[in-house]
Amino acid sequence: MSMGRKLFLLITISTSMFPFAVLACNQSRDAVYVYYVLRTISFILSQGSIFCIAVAYAADIIKEENRAAAFSWITGFFSASHVIGNLLARFLPEKYIFVVSIALLIFGSVYMYFFLAETVEPVEKRERDSTFLTNIINFTRKRYESMRYAAEVVFRSPTLKVISFVSFFYELGMSGISSVLLYYLKAVFGFNKNQYSEILSVVGVGAIFSQILVLPLLNPFVGEGVILCLALLASIAYGLLYGLAWASWVPYMSAAFGAIYILVKPATYAVISKGSSSVNQGKVQGFIAGVQSIASLLSPLAMSPLTSELPMFPSFLWLPQQAFNFA
Repeated sequence: MSMGRKLFLLITISTSMFPFAVLACNQSRDAVYVYYVLRTISFILSQGSIFCIAVAYAADIIKEENRAAAFSWITGFFSASHVIGNLLARFLPEKYIFVVSIALLIFGSVYMYFFLAETVEPVEKRERDSTFLTNIINFTRKRYESMRYAAEVVFRSPTLKVISFVSFFYELGMSGISSVLLYYLKAVFGFNKNQYSEILSVVGVGAIFSQILVLPLLNPFVGEGVILCLALLASIAYGLLYGLAWASWVPYMSAAFGAIYILVKPATYAVISKGSSSVNQGKVQGFIAGVQSIASLLSPLAMSPLTSELPMFPSFLWLPQQAFNFA
């Protein structure tokens, strides 16, 4: 049976429960290792997929001219959840954090199951006489053909091809920043958990405002292409200010640019949605999410060795990352 978007969303979100359930029950060293194994599997199934399926679902029911605003609202609510999560992490006792996280994940899955309508009807396929090995081979072949078709769609379109390269280099730079940012702030300025929470809250509150209010208002006048360019420039300023920070208050000023660079995601979704047909929405969004995931994998591998130079040359760490963003 070919699954619809609702079922895919339920599967991807449900997989996020199990790693946190392990830590909620036991926080020993062995439990932490089990958590990382399950978290890795969960990331394989859900990281990026949730947004791709959600964006494809929205594209099914929203007119093309309104999609940029809809995608911005989706990412805006995602930012709001980050802010609320940071506040909960700061004020909740540690023993309740994972329990509350699991409860919220269960609530999200139950809500979708009962209230989310399916937009793509599942298609029954008669393959009951096939052996298990034949089904595995057919499944692998179909997934390969689907990925190849998505790649052909992307590279046949100049717009989609350009946005895939932009997404790769942007994710390469920003993932490098994210992977070492907290270590950098602690090593250079001695930041603690409370200051981390404050900076993340500054980014989150600004992101909510810009995604839910600013982008929907600006997009009809300037278009998602201009918004994307401005957001990319803001991401460069964001990293440079961190790298050149001369006082402990500068990271807070840099965090303010997060309200602008966060618009890269919804603007990218809107560009991709306009550049692909309705039947190819999920495939194209998934392909470019795969490109971003490759960049997310490569960036920490390249940037983490530079952290050994951080105590002597703190700003040097940020130069390669900003070169990727500028590219």
